[in-house]
Amino acid sequence: MLARGFILICLGLFTVGSQAENSKESYSFSVLGEPKYAINFTHFDYVNPAAPKGGKITLSAIGTFDNFNRYALRGNPGIRTETLYDSLFASSDDEPGSYYPLVGEMARYPENFAWAEIEINPRARFHDGSPIGAKDVAFTFDKFMTEGVPQFRLIYKGAKVRAIAPLTVRIELAQPDKERMLGLFSLPIFPQKYWQHHKLSEPLPAPPLASGPYKITAWRMGQYITYSRVQDYWAADLPVNRGRWNFDSIRYDYYLDDNVAFEAFKAGAFDFRAESSAKNWATRYIGKHFSSHFIVKEEQENDAAQDTRWLAFNIQRPVFADRKVREAVGLAFDFEWMNKALFYKAYSRANSYFQNTEYAARDWPNADELKILAPLKKDLPPEVFTSLYTPPLSNGNGFDRHNILKALALLKEAGWELKNQKLVNTKTGKPFTFELLIGTTGNTQWVLPFRHNLERLGITMAVRQVDNSQLTNRLRSRDYDMMPTLYSAMPYPSASVQISWASEYVDSSYNAPGVKSPVIDNLINQIIAHQGDKNKLLPLGRALDRVLTWNYYMLPMWYMKADRFAWWNKFSKPAIHPLYSSGFDTWWYDVNKAALLPEQRR
Repeated sequence: MLARGFILICLGLFTVGSQAENSKESYSFSVLGEPKYAINFTHFDYVNPAAPKGGKITLSAIGTFDNFNRYALRGNPGIRTETLYDSLFASSDDEPGSYYPLVGEMARYPENFAWAEIEINPRARFHDGSPIGAKDVAFTFDKFMTEGVPQFRLIYKGAKVRAIAPLTVRIELAQPDKERMLGLFSLPIFPQKYWQHHKLSEPLPAPPLASGPYKITAWRMGQYITYSRVQDYWAADLPVNRGRWNFDSIRYDYYLDDNVAFEAFKAGAFDFRAESSAKNWATRYIGKHFSSHFIVKEEQENDAAQDTRWLAFNIQRPVFADRKVREAVGLAFDFEWMNKALFYKAYSRANSYFQNTEYAARDWPNADELKILAPLKKDLPPEVFTSLYTPPLSNGNGFDRHNILKALALLKEAGWELKNQKLVNTKTGKPFTFELLIGTTGNTQWVLPFRHNLERLGITMAVRQVDNSQLTNRLRSRDYDMMPTLYSAMPYPSASVQISWASEYVDSSYNAPGVKSPVIDNLINQIIAHQGDKNKLLPLGRALDRVLTWNYYMLPMWYMKADRFAWWNKFSKPAIHPLYSSGFDTWWYDVNKAALLPEQRR
């Protein structure tokens, strides 16, 4: 699946010829407002430009892998394989939606972004020393259009990308669209000489020819991958790369179980761990290596837009087609008790698809929102206009009678009734049963309490646990009733909302609930039409948030307001932490710190 970033991303261009008088030229681009960094910037603020190169780091990955093609339509690609290729422009991690020169040096474009011409850096090279040219960019686009995921073909239907000179590529869209144009500027650039002999839709049994700061130098399928820094990387001293990519090698060891991986980390088998389990963080990060400061713990507050966890209802299954049923099931999810009893109050309840941003619907709809929503009123839940969305709140004692009674009343309205402590359909007489599909990794402590509360409603929830490969396959084929999903952070309502919610993208694995709604399509079309106009996007984003939350397409779980990391104390990092990432690609190996560790841990 193409990364959501292809749609979130931003930049800009221009052309020569008969329209030259209307063209612009720029080296940097931003979806909203102006880019932070001026044309003469030397490095991002959150890096140490003098960071030393060298050393190695070992990391972990959970599950397995069977190929090296991130964009294959089947199989399980190796970790980090999406970073193998350079793109035309690169993003910064301390501002949303701004991009700066990488393979592309500058661009010419008209005001409406109907077309663009990008000049390619003549020094740009693939790892074998061959130049990156305009023909490679055009070839890559055609490859995605013919062999990539269907969503990409829908977004760029009618677009053309062609090499008009060895180092100049021209992009023409079927309809002017700034964000779609800018999305192509972050497309990975494939070497035509390699990929013309391989299908993008098929897995790769060996690493491809690539162009980024690291290349794969060793692996054992399903067990480990080693990335080595490219010593003569052509773009190492560009402003977007200075102070980054400092380790000589990065090795990922695969573990089938996260608990095993955690114990391996404490024993020194790998060097850095991001912790997602509140219980682990509160109870297991102890011992001699922590008390001696050989292992460092750090919790970083994060006020940026947040990834949020939800349970997706497959609303194409009859059992979850009714909004009242979905609301009732949500009432059985006792977050307050789980957070207190299982998670040490480490989580906050997800309550928006624009979590921690001004686009979340937190107040009553204002005049601008009502102007958008009023024409759609007959097709909207009444609560969109009369109530503020808040996930069900329990008393936290593990037995919330009020929510259970409310859920039973909703189920009765939807045509279900209790018979012999089992919920059955009044028309068919069939019991209410469904399957929860979960992976073999990650936090599953919440499953049994949730199932217990559903049993109190007379609902039987079967739990099916599968490995990562099976989970991916069943997600792609929509073979599930309910499954957990991570909803990626959106700092603003970009055009990528269509992949998650628009009817024409119902087969996208990002659209986990399987939503097909003319009302939502209407809102998304307006969002796409007003990209770059914050005054228009603000009420549109809030309106979309209201409609999505009040339709109960997904059950809100939680998010963390802080990022939690632990590492063996042999690394240093810049003083400034970027707002939109962990900043790990700016760290470096510190020989002085490493010298204080036991020899086998250095």
